[in-house]
Amino acid sequence: MAEKKKQTKFTTFIRIFWILVVAPLVVLVALVAATASGMFGELPTFEDLENPNSALASEVFSSDGVLLGKYYYQNRTNVHYKDLSPNLVNALKATEDIRFEEHSGIDIRGLLRVLFKTVILRQSGSGGGSTITQQLAKNLFPREQISGVKIVFQKIKEWIIAVRLERNYTKEEILAMYLNTVEFGSNSFGIKSASQTFFNKSPDKLTIQEAAVLVGLLKAPTYYSPVINPENSLRRRNTVLYQMRRYDMLNEVAFDSLKALPIKLKYQAETHNQGRATYFREFLRLYLAKWCNEHRKNDGTKYNIYRDGLKIYTTIDSRMQQYAEEAVKEHLTGLQKTFFDHWKGKTAWAQFPEIITNGMKQSPRYKELIENDVDEDSIKTVFETKIPMTVFTWKGEVDTLMSPLDSIKYYKMFLRTGMMSMDPHTGHIKAWVGGNDYRHFKYDHVKEGKRQVGSTFKPFIYTLAMQEGYSPCYKVPNARVTIIGEDGKPWSPENSDGKYGGMLSLKEALAESINSVTAFLMKEFGPKAVVEIARKMGITSPIDPFPAICLGTPDISVYEMVGAYSTFANKGVWTEPVFLSRIEDKGGIVLQEFVPKKVEALSEETAYVTLSLLKGVVEFGTGMRLRFRYGLANPIAGKTGTSQNNSDGWFMGITPDLVSGVWVGCEDRAIHFRTTHLGQGANTALPIWGLYMKKVYEDKTIGLSQADFEKPEGKLTIELDCSKYNEKKENDGNNINFGF
Repeated sequence: MAEKKKQTKFTTFIRIFWILVVAPLVVLVALVAATASGMFGELPTFEDLENPNSALASEVFSSDGVLLGKYYYQNRTNVHYKDLSPNLVNALKATEDIRFEEHSGIDIRGLLRVLFKTVILRQSGSGGGSTITQQLAKNLFPREQISGVKIVFQKIKEWIIAVRLERNYTKEEILAMYLNTVEFGSNSFGIKSASQTFFNKSPDKLTIQEAAVLVGLLKAPTYYSPVINPENSLRRRNTVLYQMRRYDMLNEVAFDSLKALPIKLKYQAETHNQGRATYFREFLRLYLAKWCNEHRKNDGTKYNIYRDGLKIYTTIDSRMQQYAEEAVKEHLTGLQKTFFDHWKGKTAWAQFPEIITNGMKQSPRYKELIENDVDEDSIKTVFETKIPMTVFTWKGEVDTLMSPLDSIKYYKMFLRTGMMSMDPHTGHIKAWVGGNDYRHFKYDHVKEGKRQVGSTFKPFIYTLAMQEGYSPCYKVPNARVTIIGEDGKPWSPENSDGKYGGMLSLKEALAESINSVTAFLMKEFGPKAVVEIARKMGITSPIDPFPAICLGTPDISVYEMVGAYSTFANKGVWTEPVFLSRIEDKGGIVLQEFVPKKVEALSEETAYVTLSLLKGVVEFGTGMRLRFRYGLANPIAGKTGTSQNNSDGWFMGITPDLVSGVWVGCEDRAIHFRTTHLGQGANTALPIWGLYMKKVYEDKTIGLSQADFEKPEGKLTIELDCSKYNEKKENDGNNINFGF
């Protein structure tokens, strides 16, 4: 009887064992097999595992290898294992998966710990059972919004994916992939973006304590954010350090020292409104959107700059871009103060009140109110009510109380700028400053904006004269000229100083920007010839063939003007300004290389002789301050320009290897300096060019030549030495002999 009872107990034990232990294992194995076969939904294919689908930011690089910015849905850029600091790897393993090197995707011991401690004993601090590889599987192939029993099947799927990942990738690759896919908060996805955002360094440069901060963020990016919740972040960092000490990755002395340190950040949250070359990056973004629409991947789908991880290599030089932005800020800070003082106690738009009304109606706030059927009286109240806002000043943003209407008036009084610098031989744009500050002034004044170019248009007329054999030494009377236009109306421009009389050489006349001499040349050659030569030199903006264009009435962009002036420095060959060198896919495959168009617009001699004319502007004309104020002693050709009523100030500067143009003016042409002394291009635009070039020359790493322009081979047919030219004229007894 006792034996029978004993046997019954054993049988019962076996049955319970099968029910509690073996049966669940059998069921689990069956579920795994069924899941692997796709019974509960598709699993990633081998191709999916080889090419996991995660959005990658496209990166924009300067010509000297500096990251200028990114385009992204998620700010993520992948790195390789070799790019990771050992401190980071150790912190991650110690905190997330200490047996990472031992398991094959699933940590059985970890699962048992979770089962007995977390599920059975209800110990909340016993940790999770997911390995780094399982977490990677979840990141690469995110869970759907499910609950209940479906979560079990999803968990099994992640186990299977983890095992397959371990078969397809090395441990090092899995670690790198994991750190590339996780979110760190502050719009940082992946370790490269996080390292840059929080510590302004690459992942391979992270210290132990910095690595611990970032690994600590993985548990809860907001709760443990060193920016939002610094105390929580400090505790979590020290927990990570403790784990590293626990597993002998730190000794006791190092642990005690590190945990006592405060968290030191170099926090720079990336936004499209900040950083270097913001105007250029926005222009480039719009260009790339069109490029992606016209180019397709191997699978037939269009490229996407926000998720395909393109590598975009630009022609911008980060150093020159920085100097251009610094020069703009340095000069306009003082000029803006002068402008405010100039109008103190007066209203700049008094004669044109519609400027403010139109500004209000063009604002996003007004358009939104109209779309919501708000009546005009209520809109007026909205615009006259003071609200908290942040406004731009050259000394930094200021928080203030201001009505929307007053903010419109405030910004209308700001001088704006556009500046571009390019290599005339390659067409490569080296610097692009589209305005004062992209956060507050979105309009780009390099390519989008077009303004009257004033006297910077005159060299096109003078170029015609040089092309026809005139010498810069040829003299004409400084007298009023009347031209009858095609409409039968007379046109007779005045000199800006109102003075006439005597004879002036063409070089003297251009240096002093004498209108009467320019009109004389216009009468000689006619408007159509001037338009034609401007077109050859890359000007595409509308130009009506009227005599007045010789004084710079056309609206032209900085981009076009710099390209045109580069023709002189490039021996008469117009080279299209370009801003891209190549675009690569995320794997480094070149998708397109960019080569500028070239047009032989002028003869080499014509270009060189015109440069001789333009040198006079800097040697003894309106650009002389480049010598005595900015100390630029090297050969420079250039031209100042000032439009009617001083609304637009220009300076175009040429050196053998760099051509740059600057425009300065207010948003509305009716708002401007009231005197030419203050409003002329020599005062508003030229100083930016001078400050910029001074910085460029001082940076020896750029290596910009200060040599003279290269003379054409062979003997010139046009005399440039005026003493010899005048002697030749006297000997020939011919006052109109202008060429040789």
